[in-house]
This record gives sequence, structure tokens and C-alpha cells, in this order.
Amino acid sequence: MIADLGPDRNPFGSGPATGLGHAVGVKVLLVEDDRRIAEPLIDGLRSQGHSVKWVTRGADALTDDGDGLVLLDLGLPDIDGTDVCRALRAADAGRPIIVITARGEEDDRVQGLDAGADDYLVKPFGFRELAARMRAVARRTPAETTEAASGARPGEVRPPAVRSLGRLVIDQGAHRVRVDGTEVLLTPKEFQLLAVLAEVPGQVVNRQVVFDAVWDSHTYGHTKTLDVHVASLRRKLGHPEWIETIRNVGLRLGPTA
Repeated sequence: MIADLGPDRNPFGSGPATGLGHAVGVKVLLVEDDRRIAEPLIDGLRSQGHSVKWVTRGADALTDDGDGLVLLDLGLPDIDGTDVCRALRAADAGRPIIVITARGEEDDRVQGLDAGADDYLVKPFGFRELAARMRAVARRTPAETTEAASGARPGEVRPPAVRSLGRLVIDQGAHRVRVDGTEVLLTPKEFQLLAVLAEVPGQVVNRQVVFDAVWDSHTYGHTKTLDVHVASLRRKLGHPEWIETIRNVGLRLGPTA
């Protein structure tokens, strides 16, 4: 069912919750069946001026026709949240999705990211951390992704919109990736990560440079976030050896012929 949002209340203190930065005023679809978790989240988000739609079942999330940021629990009563995430991503490659769940093992995180999540937050968590993660995934559109990956500014000459690297083709304009002619479905963050490395194939890119190009500087879990996304990207490309980790230095997109 679609639950009533209830009255305006702020459980995070006497004043409005703070910290969403660039994410202020976004539309949010909250998919959470536990009222004890959902209501405080709704109160905090609404106090920031966000428009929140709360649904308690996966089926309701899949029939939502909105385009806002999704906060998705995995332990839903009707459909596993991982399947919901996968379906939402297939329907809209650019829609921001953050998983919020009690499933905290590394395998769970990888499965969630493989299903299409842009980020993965384990319960219990603080509102400030959620705010930072929302800011990180909401601040870029696909068009901005192209600019960030290329490093170009308005008026500057950018690299080709379609970059062919042997068996790997990256179409920055269409926000698509193909391996051996078959499209590979990536999350926006995975696409940005790959695009950054593809700008200088064969060269090592410092980890901090990669992180700053893809994520907000206030994102929590710097090392873990990057490593989990790299692992997910390797799996999806089907060739783990293409993305090399150079110990204590950075990452390199190796030969893809």
C-alpha cells in the first residue's frame, strides 16, 4: 500500500535537519515497510523541503511513475528489494537509487550495486550520513557525468562522445557501454568511474582523483565505496583484468582488445 505521510515532525532536533546541500528540494520515493524507520526519515526529509512519497511494498515502487531519488529497503514483504532495484534500474538508467538495509555483508553490498544501486547504506545510520550520500548521488545528471568524466569546462573542446577501446565501447552522449557489441547496464556511478579511467587508457589514475571525479567530497566510507564500485564494475564488464589496481597508487584501464 501507499502509506499516509502523517503530520510534519522533526525527530532530529528542534530545528530542521541539515546537510543535504545540493540535494535540497528533490523528489524522494521511500520504499520501506517499517513505520518506525520510515516516519523519522520522512520527517527529516520533509523538514528540508523534499517531496516524499512513501510506499511499503515493492509492487508499489514498480508502478511509481516518478523520476525522483529512490531510498530502497531490501527486506520488503512482497518482492525482494534487490529485484525491485534491478527493475527500477532497467526502467530508468539515470534514476538515483540508494539502498537502505540491515544487510551489511560485503556480498550483500556487491549484489545491491550489481542490481543497479548507486549507493548502499547499512542500518542503523544517522541522518547526516544519509544526507551526504543523497547529495553525492543527486548532484549529477547524465549530461553532467560526461562533463565530469572528460574534465572539460563550458566552451572547451571535449573528447569524442563515443570512445572505442578494442572490445569496449563507451558512448558518453547516450550514457551506454557495450562489450563485444552487447550493452552492459551500469549505474550512473559505475559509468562515471569507467569514463574517468577511459579518458587515459593504459595510464594509472590516482585513487583520490577518481573518487573526487565521481563522488561528493563529503561522501562517507571513501575507500570502501570506491572498492565496492570497482568490484561491481569488473563483474559487469565480464573482464576483471581490464581494470587494474596498482597498489598504493591508483587504478588503470588496461588493454581491452
